[in-house]
Amino acid sequence: MNAPAAAPIKLSEQLATSMNRQALARRLAAETGGQGLFDAASRGRYATDASIYQVDPVGVFVPRTEADVATAIAIARDMNVPILSRGAGTSQCGQTVGEALVIDNSKYLNQVTDFDLAAMTVTVQPGIVLDHLNAWLKPHGVWFPVDVSTAAQCTIGGMAGNNSCGSRSIAYGNMVHNVEAIDAILADGTEVRFQDEQAMLRDATPAVRALLDGLRAIAAREHDEIARMVPKVLRRVGGYNIDVYHPQSERPYTPDNSVNLAHLLVGSEGTLAVTRRVTLKLMPLPTHKTLGVINFPTFVQAMEMTRHIVTLAPVAVELVDRTMIELARDNPAFRPVIDKALIGAPEAILLVEFAGASLDEQTEGLARLVELMASLGLPGSVVEMVDANAQKALWEVRKAGLNIMMSMRGDGKPVSFIEDCAVPLEHLAEYTSRLTEVFARHGTRGTWYAHASVGTLHVRPILDMRRDGAARMRAIAEEAGALVRQYKGAFSGEHGDGLVRSEWVAWQFGPRLIKAFEDIKDLFDPAGLMNPGKIVRTTRMDDTSLFRFKPGYDPVALKPALDWSAWNVQTDPVTEQESVPGTGGDPAGGFAKAVDMCNNNGHCRKFDAGTMCPSYRVTKDEQHLTRGRANTLRLALSGQLGPDGFTSETMRETLDLCVSCKGCKRDCPTGVDMARMKTEFLFHWQKKHGLSLKDRLIANLPRWAPWAARLPMLANLRNTLPGAAALTEKLLGLSAKRSLPTWRSDTFMRHVAPRANPLDATVVLFADTFNNYFESENAIAALQVLEAAGYEVHVARPAAGDAEPDRALCCGRTYLASGLVDEAKAEARRVVDAMRPFIARGIPVVGLEPSCLLTLRDEFLVMGLGKDAEALGAHAFLFEEFLAREHAAGRLKLALKALPVSRALLHGHCHQKAFDAVRPVQAVLGLIPGLSVELIESSCCGMAGSFGYEAAHYEVSMKMAELSLLPAVRAAPADALVVADGTSCRHQIADGTRGDDGQQREAVHVARVLARALAS
Repeated sequence: MNAPAAAPIKLSEQLATSMNRQALARRLAAETGGQGLFDAASRGRYATDASIYQVDPVGVFVPRTEADVATAIAIARDMNVPILSRGAGTSQCGQTVGEALVIDNSKYLNQVTDFDLAAMTVTVQPGIVLDHLNAWLKPHGVWFPVDVSTAAQCTIGGMAGNNSCGSRSIAYGNMVHNVEAIDAILADGTEVRFQDEQAMLRDATPAVRALLDGLRAIAAREHDEIARMVPKVLRRVGGYNIDVYHPQSERPYTPDNSVNLAHLLVGSEGTLAVTRRVTLKLMPLPTHKTLGVINFPTFVQAMEMTRHIVTLAPVAVELVDRTMIELARDNPAFRPVIDKALIGAPEAILLVEFAGASLDEQTEGLARLVELMASLGLPGSVVEMVDANAQKALWEVRKAGLNIMMSMRGDGKPVSFIEDCAVPLEHLAEYTSRLTEVFARHGTRGTWYAHASVGTLHVRPILDMRRDGAARMRAIAEEAGALVRQYKGAFSGEHGDGLVRSEWVAWQFGPRLIKAFEDIKDLFDPAGLMNPGKIVRTTRMDDTSLFRFKPGYDPVALKPALDWSAWNVQTDPVTEQESVPGTGGDPAGGFAKAVDMCNNNGHCRKFDAGTMCPSYRVTKDEQHLTRGRANTLRLALSGQLGPDGFTSETMRETLDLCVSCKGCKRDCPTGVDMARMKTEFLFHWQKKHGLSLKDRLIANLPRWAPWAARLPMLANLRNTLPGAAALTEKLLGLSAKRSLPTWRSDTFMRHVAPRANPLDATVVLFADTFNNYFESENAIAALQVLEAAGYEVHVARPAAGDAEPDRALCCGRTYLASGLVDEAKAEARRVVDAMRPFIARGIPVVGLEPSCLLTLRDEFLVMGLGKDAEALGAHAFLFEEFLAREHAAGRLKLALKALPVSRALLHGHCHQKAFDAVRPVQAVLGLIPGLSVELIESSCCGMAGSFGYEAAHYEVSMKMAELSLLPAVRAAPADALVVADGTSCRHQIADGTRGDDGQQREAVHVARVLARALAS
């Protein structure tokens, strides 16, 4: 391939100076109501998207209004600054990174502005998320059907920019087929509604008419070349849609082939205009769906049979190959779902969906699929799914396909650069086989998944972009391109051009059409300020100066406090076998490689309740997103925020609102555990900066708790003495609006006498600091329930020889929250020593507080405590987990009676959600006769240990609670039980529901509910 003829616009040295950046920031602040972000960390967080690239922007602008956008464009034009519009920043090709002023529409410009059910259209601002829009539309019985896998986070503006497609494009088409109009702002500030050409001409100003005339002249000049060079496949999203004047797609742009100029902007990646609003076509919501999962003995069979399957008129045919199946099975959230779809050990599966208004028709479609597969020699290969919940769960696994694939550890990662090649279905099997051979010749392999129905299979060969990945990427791209050309396909079939594929636009369309594209660009944007370097006048795909991991990239040397060696590995790109932990060459001991697991896919921006990420849901700031935090850590660990970036105030501020909820540990498809990363950071922070008095008091709570229990009246003065709360806010930073937990003298440990023969026990009850000193009634209730069920219970106590035999055991969570990892390790060793003889006998350890007990299964395993800690983790259960397990095994003998109430609302603690431990609570509450259990679909309650008690965090804490938890509790009948196993959650519910009369809702631990229901 020849190098591009012209390079994209580069900023002048004058503009690049900090002085001129400051001038831009001052003008934006003075002339708009939006927010400008120009510090190094903020720019760094917007320097990447889900691609392999990193380009520092001039700055970031977050507009509050559409007028702010227009003003920002005018300022940028006046200062000769490029403009780059951005939504969720999930682009896989580098469309949303560049040396420009990035305009982030996602925080405020995300509203529905017009809805016409009769016309089946809706008009939205560009920052609205697809799932948000469809949730808004659902009560009206309609939806926007371009259902991309990133629907929970991607924005409509970004989808229009990329000409997104989605799983069901075989039925509904691409984005371009579903856009009615685009209200846009041109580079010169002109606001134009792009729609049907004739409608535009009726009201056009002279300038707009000149633009339209120029476009038509270019199209007329290239009429024959369009017919010759534009691929005639549905999945073609490269270049500009110049064929709106002479349609080449197998699916018409408009029903009558009339020209709609909005379709020229779709797929233009913000290089022609800035989108202000988009008018979309809607479709009726399918009333019924069925899903057939075909299991194939070989991958080739799946490819060969796809063309027969599409003749049944399904709305989707999606591929998941063997590698993806196994990666999904390695994820605890996905394993039970994927297993239900498998028959034996298939090499590939196809998800075939039928949808429409009639259940009978969709069931018939499924029956025809079963018959077809039998006629093709694969009887009994289809798993039939009619249940909507089962279908939804499996589609979620498919949607997570890319992110599951990116969970591979080591420097080699599946890289996006040829994954969107689209070929006609009759060539699909041969194309995939030959491309697999290409991978093998270059010492790698790829994982196949996605849109078999339209010949666009996503495949990402595994390459190490820190070393020789760039050279291999180009070589593979050139061979893949030759195959695509042979099969008359499209090199760019879904995710657009960006930095990785724009170079190939000239290859795909030839010199005449690339010149036509340049002419179109110049008509719209003569100064070249709109997202330069994309589609035309591009850089090379392998320009390493644009890479996230540039030549010489190396993390700083760091001795981590926790064990990150599991990430410090290399993975063989062919066998996918990992090297021994600790052999990956990370100077940061694996910590940097763990941070690098974030691939910027933006899943943490998702719409559903889940747990990730509660602080972002409140602030909507990139800084407070799991991705934003991981990016900042990566920048700091690689020296891009200065020599002391990792322990800087910037890094502390970035992690400040992380509530360590562990939501990302479960929800992040690539396994980013920001809670653990925050602990690592805090360890190094406090080593350099020390701890405040407040932090030391909270961290050492387990040590001084016994003294407070002996003098509870003195310890509780802060809650009872007038003025004490205000004084502690001033001195310690603890909010005066909060009551603190009440110390008590009747601790649980004083309630129970030591067992004469501890090793005769069948269960060990681990009473944590909170349920021992503050809420002993929970531990007492748990003991009653366990004994009523016939278990011999030993209450855990320090081991013989413990240096502090009179102090209760503690998980060390308060130390971890302050970064005092050494002190936390000391507490962990006490627990391991005390439990060792019981674990050796296989006696389960049962705890009550999720954040404490689950520490035994999580942080204890990365403290260097050896095999005993691993054994303890395998035998540690939450109270409800243990009872649910015993019930499932038929061993639970617990007689329960009905309660005076018939309804219970359940709020899951974040750590319960992260470890899939909410369902056991539902299960054991379901054992109570006549009790209906309703799960509150809530994120973090906002208290999060000491977080919500702090004056600096009080407002954010309450906003988290008000997202869903507190409204649900307030709306519940007065006689309904509210169940919450987390002590912080219970306190938040009490504080958040307290009325002017002092009355509040009480939330109780599940142990107390079961104790009340004991039959005798």
